[in-house]
Amino acid sequence: MTDAPPRPLVPPTLAFVAADTPVAQEAAERLRALYPNVPPDRAEVVVALGGDGFMLETLHRSLLTHAPVFGMNRGSVGFLLNDYREDDLPARIAAAQRVTLHPLRMTATCRGGRVVRAPAINEVSLLRETRQAAKLAIAVDGVARMPELICDGALVSTPAGSTAYNLSAHGPIIPLRAPLLALTPISAFRPRRWRGALLPHTAVTAFDVLESDKRPVLACADFTEVRDVVRVEVAEDRNVTLTLLFDPEHDLEERIIKEQFGP
Repeated sequence: MTDAPPRPLVPPTLAFVAADTPVAQEAAERLRALYPNVPPDRAEVVVALGGDGFMLETLHRSLLTHAPVFGMNRGSVGFLLNDYREDDLPARIAAAQRVTLHPLRMTATCRGGRVVRAPAINEVSLLRETRQAAKLAIAVDGVARMPELICDGALVSTPAGSTAYNLSAHGPIIPLRAPLLALTPISAFRPRRWRGALLPHTAVTAFDVLESDKRPVLACADFTEVRDVVRVEVAEDRNVTLTLLFDPEHDLEERIIKEQFGP
């Protein structure tokens, strides 16, 4: 009895999505001419062409389709994207390393009682709406940790989002596989020396807006903006998993470590 010959590898069905820039649209046209492709809702892998902002948009769409996303940089920074190359794309995707992420879930209560829930892959941020600083009280897992923070705002960041707004606000960079969230103030006035905290990924962070009539605050979960909030709760949503695909040489963990030591 002889062994059956190995079955040939079947390349995944691909969908190409692109940002609204000429360079990204041109790349999508070339790739669609080179490889069989289907609409995004029927794809096994979505190939995103653009910058980090477009990659974030694509990941939000994948919350519904659950398809892994392989990004190629047709934008500027491209921190979450692979290098753009047109050759051997199915082989690259087959050899890609998988990184799984869990988004945050924002629950924002507005004046008047309206409740808005939204996911965030990068961060949930609170920002003052007017010239006056915000006043926030912060609790973690039901324990009051900061009775009054006077600031422009504050945010809770995932590891994937720690190199975005969180880093600009002088928050820590978190390795992707670290089970942590960053709680970072934005332009803190009182207490002056508070630089934030690292929290376990299981933590539930609650912000209560003090003097909300006089000092209105808005909340943002990535693209979802809610104005005039009085309370915002943020927690990791372990029921939702996102999958990013990276070339082995891209090594996102290495890029995150290098980012902490400068260019």
